[in-house]
Amino acid sequence: MRNGHCDSALHVFNTMPRRSSVSYNAMISGYLRNSNFNLARELFDQMPERDLFSWNVMLTGYVRNRRLADARRLFDLMPHKDVVSWNSLLSGYAQNGYVDEAREVFDNMPHKNSISWNGLLAAYVHNGRFAEACKLFQSKSDWELISWNCLMGGFVRKNMLCDARRLFDSMPARDAISWNTMISGYAQNGDLSQARSLFDESPTRDVFAWTAMVSGYVQNGMLDEARFFFDEMPQKNEVSYNAMIAGYVQSKKMDIARELFETMPCRNISSWNTMITGYSQNGDIAQARKLFNMMPQRDCVSWAAIIAGYAQSGHYEEALHMFVEIKRDGESLNRATFGCALSTCADIAALELGKQIHGQAVKTGYETGCFVGNALLAMYFKCGSIDEANDVFEGIEEKDVVSWNTMLAGYARHGFGRQALMIFDSMKTTGVKADEITMVGVLAACSHNGLLERGTEYFYSMSKDYGITPNSKHYTCMIDLLGRAGRLEEAQNLMRNMPFEPGAASWGALLGASRIHGNTELGEKAAEMVFKMEPQNSGMYVLLSNLYAASGRWVDADKMRAKMRDVGVQKVPGYSWVEVQNKIHTFSVGDCSHPDKERIYAFLEELDLKMREEGYVSSTKLVLHDVEEEEKEHMLKYHSEKLAVAFGILTIPAGRPIRVMKNLRVCEDCHSAIKHISKIVGRLIILRDSHRFHHFNDGSCSCGDYW
Repeated sequence: MRNGHCDSALHVFNTMPRRSSVSYNAMISGYLRNSNFNLARELFDQMPERDLFSWNVMLTGYVRNRRLADARRLFDLMPHKDVVSWNSLLSGYAQNGYVDEAREVFDNMPHKNSISWNGLLAAYVHNGRFAEACKLFQSKSDWELISWNCLMGGFVRKNMLCDARRLFDSMPARDAISWNTMISGYAQNGDLSQARSLFDESPTRDVFAWTAMVSGYVQNGMLDEARFFFDEMPQKNEVSYNAMIAGYVQSKKMDIARELFETMPCRNISSWNTMITGYSQNGDIAQARKLFNMMPQRDCVSWAAIIAGYAQSGHYEEALHMFVEIKRDGESLNRATFGCALSTCADIAALELGKQIHGQAVKTGYETGCFVGNALLAMYFKCGSIDEANDVFEGIEEKDVVSWNTMLAGYARHGFGRQALMIFDSMKTTGVKADEITMVGVLAACSHNGLLERGTEYFYSMSKDYGITPNSKHYTCMIDLLGRAGRLEEAQNLMRNMPFEPGAASWGALLGASRIHGNTELGEKAAEMVFKMEPQNSGMYVLLSNLYAASGRWVDADKMRAKMRDVGVQKVPGYSWVEVQNKIHTFSVGDCSHPDKERIYAFLEELDLKMREEGYVSSTKLVLHDVEEEEKEHMLKYHSEKLAVAFGILTIPAGRPIRVMKNLRVCEDCHSAIKHISKIVGRLIILRDSHRFHHFNDGSCSCGDYW
């Protein structure tokens, strides 16, 4: 009974001259089905006479709506109980994970039936308590087939295939579920020979058995075998088609996937979602959007797939536009769509839009959960908003290791290494176990802040104190830490003693340190190794060119640029952007396309005069061209980050931070200039580059010029 029907039924009930217990029970059942517990209990208490059915109806209502404390109190008040009463309470505890309470009820039952035994067995299996499940199973010999399948299915889900097979072989009787469970278990775990053997033996090869084999071959990358089975299937359903299409999508064979999709006699939402995800992940966002528009019906997965597709292909504004469209389409927002939208905001540092999405998350109640909470944390950190990140962190009800790692890495990347290490101490105090990612964050915090002794201590105690064997990322952090501190020989020794061959990242860290300390010989050696491993890594060519230019070796710098052209390496053009009133404004070096260009350039000239009065001198050594000093100064003056900062100062109200993002590392000259600018205009300027954050305030930077 819906609420309107409840009112009508109550009217009829109240006009009845005599009300039987049957009438009372019907009304109570109706109230309970509509979660009107108070009305149901009020009517129950008014009953002149209650029979056992009345008590059981009320008890079952509480159990089905997970009001187990009320159910237990009512159960204890019952003057008489039958096996239905006991089973209702047992099922309530079992289905909600209260296994010990379910066992207590089971042990106290005066009479047990198959429902009692199956209920307790299922509770043990679904909660992973297999030792107790097996003990219970062995205590009785006349189990029903459903119980055998339940225990065997539990073994399969936990990848305990040997135990599952022993049970399967000892079954007195088997049905299609028994065979299909074992076939899919072997197939999903990569044992295709055993799966095929059982499939051939199975007396009832239904569509589920065939689909299990197709899925197994697909999951193990055996597309030809999967297609053979698929073509041989006497009957196919949506799951069969979706499994085969997913295989082609995973193998980037979108043409064959599309051909199969078009021939499907019956498509479900999953079919469409698989194709949209495939096109998105393979960079064909136009086809993904075309299919999305054609969908007869969409769900939250469809929206998450298209939003992620736009974000991954760099169409950030379109991704966020789609997020706004979700509610207009009448689709409810789920955790995945929130995660995609927040990640997009983080990538482009769209803080204001991120805050609006945060507001939506609060309305849905998702912001206190780990998944959305962690996405919010990452968004605020990547947008340079530490205070809001802290507030979100405090609001996450059950913080997991990802929450702590995000906080730790966020502070480290913002240059607040000591605070990051304090967070690490708090993490250990709360009992959250550090993982490999945690220790990367810890070492990065030490590296960004020159904490050589603490970083060294953490690195060499990782295995003993945290049970973590250092991997290539940990070694790279340590090489970076030593290199930045000028300990280039120690950094090289560490690389020689690594338990594996150093990768491009480790050599790149050594090259970066060589540039900082002007060691051209070591820089050339490191660059040579990187070029062998990653010949298209434009950043390493630029680093070595910088090193040559800083040493006045213009011929070598020219050769490096020529080499880039010869091997077809394109230098990634630098650009910066700033968000003003929910709009992203992007600038490149010497940009003349912005509508406010005249005001921006005039303001930069004004700032340049004031900066020079404050002692600013252009770092002309950074210009990678052998030209006159005056021309070098002119080339530095209009770098993209300076244009973005100037525009931010002109348009963002006083008292609010100016947040500028750059796709490459900020140059040394801009770093020096923005320090001066922050003091002249009295504003906090937060700059995010490709490596870290810089908080410029009153003439200094949070990095302590250690970058």
